[in-house]
Amino acid sequence: MNFGKVAVLMGGKSAEREISLMSGTGVLKALRSKGVDAHAFDPAQRDLFDLKRESFARCFIALHGRGGEDGTIQGALEYLGIPYTGSGVMGSAIGMDKWRTKMVWIANGIPTPRFRILTEKENWASVARELKLPLIVKPANEGSTLGLTKVTAAKQLPAAYELAAKKYKDIALAEQFIDGPEYTASVLGNEVLPLIRIEAPKGNYDYQNKYFTDDTKYHCPSGLPAKKENELKALTLEAFRAVGCRGWGRVDIMLDARKKPWLLEVNTSPGMTGHSLVPMAARAVGIPYEDLCLKILELARVG
Repeated sequence: MNFGKVAVLMGGKSAEREISLMSGTGVLKALRSKGVDAHAFDPAQRDLFDLKRESFARCFIALHGRGGEDGTIQGALEYLGIPYTGSGVMGSAIGMDKWRTKMVWIANGIPTPRFRILTEKENWASVARELKLPLIVKPANEGSTLGLTKVTAAKQLPAAYELAAKKYKDIALAEQFIDGPEYTASVLGNEVLPLIRIEAPKGNYDYQNKYFTDDTKYHCPSGLPAKKENELKALTLEAFRAVGCRGWGRVDIMLDARKKPWLLEVNTSPGMTGHSLVPMAARAVGIPYEDLCLKILELARVG
């Protein structure tokens, strides 16, 4: 397939710029190895109208976080009429917002942990009573576990709120903690790839353990019985589509002690680094990284 001139959008201005550059560099190298006329394009350093001026035929979005994963860049590409990878404007915007994703899932009967939006004048003891300890506090519109705190005592809540709301200039969300194994389900087109079970050091799957250490263990096959894995795959597709997502993405899931699933969030522009999970799941079904990048690019569209 002749893709024409392809822009790999990477970098950007979000807190995840560093990871985006890593993802984009990997994608760029992969596409070029397959003979694609691919070029790096950093929206933080270039005018988006250059995409039209320089006759780019489509875009591979390797941007993460705000500005790249929240419908903003997708809307600009819609205006320019350039096909792009991943979810459209609405799916990207909802998917980036954990609060609104939860509202959509709750309305559709999809299980997600109980939560509460925090304010500066919060009654912290009331939050702890309502959601029980331990609980999670995180920004509603950041990815890669940035600004996330596991709170084990009510007195830790103000600092966790400050980190999520003030440092990341975001809505802070307190969430019920699910004590159990974590899984991630990758979506490629209309298919859910094999689930991956994540085993992080001391259960702490934070920014460092996601991208910069080799201490986190990933199990694919996940170890789940086939029937249970298929149930989770079906739930993943339902949740993905309910938010309005398309193309490719990832849904993060926890199982509690009774094996009940709880969906945490959807990622509409997942990482494509050496530690990333979508490439890992693709390899499990015989899709090398380079071919995965091509398949994602084939799904690019406008509207």
